[in-house]
Amino acid sequence: MEKTGTVSVLVVNDQSLQRLALRMLLAAEPGLTVVGEATDGDEAIRASAALRPDVVLMDSQPSRADAIDTIRRIARPAARTRTPSPGFTGEAAAASRVSRVLMLTAAEQEADAWAALRAGAGGFLLNDADPAELTAAIRMVAAGDAVITPGLTRALIDAVRQQHTVRPLPRTSGLGALTGRERDVLIAVASGWTNAEIAQWLSIAPTTVKTHVSNVLAKIGARARVQAVAFAYESGLIRPAA
Repeated sequence: MEKTGTVSVLVVNDQSLQRLALRMLLAAEPGLTVVGEATDGDEAIRASAALRPDVVLMDSQPSRADAIDTIRRIARPAARTRTPSPGFTGEAAAASRVSRVLMLTAAEQEADAWAALRAGAGGFLLNDADPAELTAAIRMVAAGDAVITPGLTRALIDAVRQQHTVRPLPRTSGLGALTGRERDVLIAVASGWTNAEIAQWLSIAPTTVKTHVSNVLAKIGARARVQAVAFAYESGLIRPAA
């Protein structure tokens, strides 16, 4: 972040009016600052490397063909994924920080959104989200949380279920570390159930479900529920519908 409490944002959109609207919206929001703009993937990669924004706000519409590669190169740059050694400070420490990508997407683009999530995107928001949702999502992604708009979560789950190729994962991937109750919770999450529905099914408190979900995500190395859905199918815990 540029300064304490300030989230720096890079806006990526191929429409100049939309970039202007986003810049004006974010400029009026305390604690958010736009440090740059980009019109396509190449510009976004260069700007992210130069400006080190906390969040790259990227619209999925422009250059969809290379959007996944763009996200991967921003969210998982090989040169910046090393763990800083003790005493790693100043400009070198800043260079090690990896920007998080928040993607604005249309509801009908769930397949693209799913691929982007696997490439390292930190969150997805429908591009018709209201300003309050957008600014809240930017802050959450900057803090390391994953943001998936509820409507898109359902679509992503459906997209995963339609995949017919299941690649078994080794037990070291995290499945073997789950308790029986955590496996039940993972199966329910992969079925698209809400925390309230899982709580009712297992006769436990919703807060307990939330704890179980957090533990499951940590053990399988997932950052969001939709990643847990893919894990459940790819590990063979659940089979896609025929």
